[in-house]
Amino acid sequence: MKRITYNDLGDRLAEIGVDEKEANIRNKLSLGKFTAAFLLQCLEAVGSSSLLLDAWFVS
Repeated sequence: MKRITYNDLGDRLAEIGVDEKEANIRNKLSLGKFTAAFLLQCLEAVGSSSLLLDAWFVS
């Protein structure tokens, strides 16, 4: 897994047309308050091709 900084994520989001400043990204992620659309934009920006949701839920 490659780690990226908030600044790197902001740059990658800008490349796909999403204008988010580093401070806004940091706040959204640290508070855990962001939309599903923002999550999908971040996944696209970092080049993710899949997402395993069942790994997030524990019975």
